[in-house]
Amino acid sequence: MMLATILFIPICAGIVAWAFQYIDRRLPVLVSIVGLAIDFFLVAYFWLTNGGPGLPGSRFAEFEAPWFARLGINFHLAVDGVSLILITLTTFLGCIAVLATWRETGERIGFFYLCLTWTLAGVLGVFLAFDLFLFYFAWEFMLVPMFFLIALWGHEDRFRAGVKFFIFTQLSGLLMLGAILGLYLVHGNATGVYTFDYADLMATPLDPRTGQLLVWGFLAAFLVKLPAVSFHTWLPDAHTQAPTAGSIILAGLLLKTGAYGILRLAMPLFPAQAQGLSFPLAILGVIGILYGALLAFAQTDLKRLVAYTSVSHMGFVLLGLSVGNEIAFQGAIIQIVAHALSTGALFFLAGALQERLGTRDLSRMGGLWSVVPRLGGASMFFALAALGLPGLGNFLGEFFIVLGAYRVSVALAAIAALGFIVSTAYSLWMMQRAFFGENTHGWRIPDLSAREMAIVILMIVPLLWLGFCPQPFLDLARRASPDAGKGIGRAQTAGPRGPEGGWRQE
Repeated sequence: MMLATILFIPICAGIVAWAFQYIDRRLPVLVSIVGLAIDFFLVAYFWLTNGGPGLPGSRFAEFEAPWFARLGINFHLAVDGVSLILITLTTFLGCIAVLATWRETGERIGFFYLCLTWTLAGVLGVFLAFDLFLFYFAWEFMLVPMFFLIALWGHEDRFRAGVKFFIFTQLSGLLMLGAILGLYLVHGNATGVYTFDYADLMATPLDPRTGQLLVWGFLAAFLVKLPAVSFHTWLPDAHTQAPTAGSIILAGLLLKTGAYGILRLAMPLFPAQAQGLSFPLAILGVIGILYGALLAFAQTDLKRLVAYTSVSHMGFVLLGLSVGNEIAFQGAIIQIVAHALSTGALFFLAGALQERLGTRDLSRMGGLWSVVPRLGGASMFFALAALGLPGLGNFLGEFFIVLGAYRVSVALAAIAALGFIVSTAYSLWMMQRAFFGENTHGWRIPDLSAREMAIVILMIVPLLWLGFCPQPFLDLARRASPDAGKGIGRAQTAGPRGPEGGWRQE
């Protein structure tokens, strides 16, 4: 029952926040932060009581109730190690997003927090769903409120960016729906039982051609949301135009649903079919690492620069998931969390700068370190996190991924490692353009407030914890489904195998 409570608290908080705007404009934000804080503490309590040692593949809790039982659809929620990590991240960043927009929303404040909390509810549904129809419902549920966040409260070109985001994600989601229905029918024809239950569908007998067609339907949605290169063009516009809370949720959570979908659905449901795509997906990940980093270096818009770093960092995640060994898998999980924290913080700081300066143009900045030393110091910390400074979670995640890739392909690992060099260049270039040099425009702006410094500290602490004490986190991640961490390229038919399974380039 606790899982259902965790899922429905943001929905109820959003409705109450929307209704309370007519009583007092301060109430929606208070209702939202209280609701999300309660949700976070419920998840933290669940973590403390269920996060100890256990067998891989064990689920901590399940909740199941009939929904459309005659169609084989149930309201089935479950949580294991990976999903527990991700719902903790979701509730934490939800609180951060509300705190970050305490005074930014302007008009329609109740509807703003309704959209924000409902987006978070959709993300929680994706991470908790163990029924494929429910998974798709939650997948689509989070898109509409996110579209409104971008289109109504974004910046100068917000409507175009919101429509582009919606079209990309909606069309790819429809391909996933077709694949889900196809798997449902194939399973029903083969077994006589028509169900959307995740565990039952894992045992569906598939011929190679049908499986190949279905896995592409799932990957279409997940690669767009990740986003992988050539499916990513919606991302820079959405990030640039979104309000601060939208950018935090988009970078920290919505992109992670794509990686989670690959891990949770593409790998276990189609092991024999997906393994043939391991090497192409690994190449796509490496291309994303370098492509995103190089384009980030070429940007003059601060938020657009940070957006392209997401393409690069999520390329590491895709590489880690496709490699096919446990060390790369653990690196991918660490990278998912570290990227959510560091990039979410950079978007928060970029929003704080834009609010003070009225611009995101790096060419109009410079010399701000002496004007806003707290903002400059915070930006330096998260820029160093983004470039992979040892001692922070980002370094550990990327190092594990490259090490895991090295065990199966030295060439891909070496190319991916170039991302460390380019990320160092764009991170230091960003800091130099924004905070060092001369203050030629004569900026005199306020530094971070106590509330903003509290947000910064809340983001710094888990990054340091991941960097210096990752073992409890890694132990929890190992308690995922039995197939998690084996990668896509784990089947015997994948070709010559490396020492940890998966493919190896000869």
